[in-house]
Amino acid sequence: MSSYWERLDDSLRPSVIASVAAYERARPQLERVTAEMESLVREVMEEAEDKPLFITSRTKSVESFREKASRMVAPEPDSAPALQFPEPLRNLTDMVGVRVITTLPGENAQAANLIKRRRSIFDCRGDREKDIGSIESGTYGYSSRHLILRSIQNDMVKAYQEVLDPETKANGSYLFECQIRTVFAHAWSEIEHDIRFKAQDPRAWSPYFDRQFTATAAMLETVEQAFSELHDRYETVTSFWDADGEGKVSLTPNRIKAVWQTLLPHVDRKADDDWGWAAELVAAHGLTKTIDLAALLQPKIISNVRKALDHRYSPGPDRLLDDLLLWQFGQSHIDLTAEDPALEQTPRRDSLQRRHQQMQRYRKASGF
Repeated sequence: MSSYWERLDDSLRPSVIASVAAYERARPQLERVTAEMESLVREVMEEAEDKPLFITSRTKSVESFREKASRMVAPEPDSAPALQFPEPLRNLTDMVGVRVITTLPGENAQAANLIKRRRSIFDCRGDREKDIGSIESGTYGYSSRHLILRSIQNDMVKAYQEVLDPETKANGSYLFECQIRTVFAHAWSEIEHDIRFKAQDPRAWSPYFDRQFTATAAMLETVEQAFSELHDRYETVTSFWDADGEGKVSLTPNRIKAVWQTLLPHVDRKADDDWGWAAELVAAHGLTKTIDLAALLQPKIISNVRKALDHRYSPGPDRLLDDLLLWQFGQSHIDLTAEDPALEQTPRRDSLQRRHQQMQRYRKASGF
């Protein structure tokens, strides 16, 4: 398949050649504009709560500019050939491109909002999500936030404009593109671009490549969702240890349920179960805050309890919480939560005593 330049109508070639010559002459100064725009975006991103992994930029090559400037509109019957971008030096917004590479999808919106709020530096003239079209069509593609930004009275831009057109007063306003995407989407798009668009011989393309790219895009979305969920869980778990924040929230039945399902989702009860029993057990030992429960539900403690009691089956929350409290508080847990020892039948006290003895033997054997 031939290039746009090769297919360009002869009547349009003088115009494109003139634009390419002007671009080649002014490109060194445009590279300074690119560096300036990257620097400004970096400055804005210093305010981000979640800093980008990295920020890069590029200035469109002369060859790429010529190719895009050579695109023609679909011909109308009896109409003369026409260029898609009649004035490419004015019409193209991707001659300068800045990329902000984030870790997780949620950070894309944060970065975009920070940039758009800096109205003294940038005027946002366009904002779109690249993956919206694929979602609406039921297909897969990489996710990317694309901003079209206009610089405001920038001196570096004025210097470029003076080189490009000395007869027109420079105003320092210049449209460029800022892409914001995750490191996963960035890697996917770079590989896809190298294979799909930079192939030396278009005849070597196979439909199977399209199928593979679609499959990898679907996997990419799944991986990003998994990492986002992992990050959210980490933030939630970390908050449980904030003694002045989430850690001081009182242990109501619903709070205990939420903390338990976050820390031990694999040891769960039915969603509609009442966790009042758990609130009574922990309150008996003065454990009233979220941080108290987080400290109790530690993997090392749970592992020791399971080894000590040699559970035949994985215990549910009620049994496991009871055993954890017994491990931590020993005889005190029995005295505070079991029947009066003077009663004729004391099944809970008897069960707790047996388990307590097992724990003591395990502690002794393990050197605790």
